[in-house]
This record gives sequence, C-alpha cells and structure tokens, in this order.
Amino acid sequence: MARSRLTPERESELYAAVLELLREVGYDALTMDAVAARTRSSKATLYRQWGSKPELVARALRSNKPVDITQIDTGSLRGDIQEMLAHTDDCQMDKDAALMRGLAHAVHTNPALHRALRELLIEPEMNGLDEVLGRAVRRGEIDAGNPALKLVPHMLIGAFIARPLIDDQPVDRAFLSAYFDAVVLPSLGV
Repeated sequence: MARSRLTPERESELYAAVLELLREVGYDALTMDAVAARTRSSKATLYRQWGSKPELVARALRSNKPVDITQIDTGSLRGDIQEMLAHTDDCQMDKDAALMRGLAHAVHTNPALHRALRELLIEPEMNGLDEVLGRAVRRGEIDAGNPALKLVPHMLIGAFIARPLIDDQPVDRAFLSAYFDAVVLPSLGV
C-alpha cells in the first residue's frame, strides 16, 4: 500500500496513541474511529497510511522497540545481551509484556492480526536475534550445530510468560540478565 508522507513526529504520535488505546481497551475493542478521534485525524488517513487495523497495531508495536539489536556488537554474546538489556526500561518492559499477553488471545482469533504481527514485528525480531547469534557462531563462541540455537526465542518467550505466572513479578532487566546467565548462555555452551 502506498503511504503518504507523515512527519516522523506525527507518526510517533499516532503510534503512541494506538499503544495507549490498546492498553486501555484491548485489541478487540480498539477501533480506527477511536484512533482517529484520539489523534485528531481521519479514518481515511489511517486506512490510506496503514491499510488495516492489524497493520497499524503491528507497526505501532514495532515502533516501540528501543534499539535495533543488529547494531549491537560488543565482541561477545554476553556483552551484546548486556548491551541490549541496558537499552530497556523495566517499567516499559512490563507494560509491553502485558500488552503482548493481551494480544495473544486476539492473535488466535484474528488471522490478519497474526499475519501482521509475524511480518512486521516477530520476523524482524527473530532476524535480529539470528544475526546476534550468528555473530557469536562466527566468533567461535557457539558451535554452529548446537541444537539450542533454534530454541533461544522459545526460551525468551518462556521467560516472559513464566515469570509473572510463577513468581507473580514482572520481567525486568535483573531477571533477564540472570536468566541469560543461568539458562540461555549455558544451553549455548557459552
């Protein structure tokens, strides 16, 4: 879909409003009318710019990423992970995790949302993680045949789901740092 020109500031404002509405009402109750009203724009502009509610939501979530992980290269996998964590904010991470848990149900009942999230959010994140892990393989930190390489995303998603359920606490930098050191890195042979 051809997109008209929005200033980066206006685009950020629209994405922030979408995320705010998602947190307030959830995906199913989020409407393009509500986004238009909140952002003082027309529905026609929103559809021309993003094409659909699922694409708008996925792009808003993508815009919320603090850093492009492929740009982080400290020379070691542990260093890269620590640098990634340094770019996260505990409060924002908790809000984002809650938002993703809320979207989990909508994904199962909305194939268009599932496709948009996979294409615009999940696959770019997976590609970024693959790049970080690939550098560690090329540096000789990880054996290229290690079966845990393909399971790292599963381990991470498990951490985000399990911590609130088991410990009744949010996922934060300290937890993730300890999780990487105790679970992810040893499984990779680092």
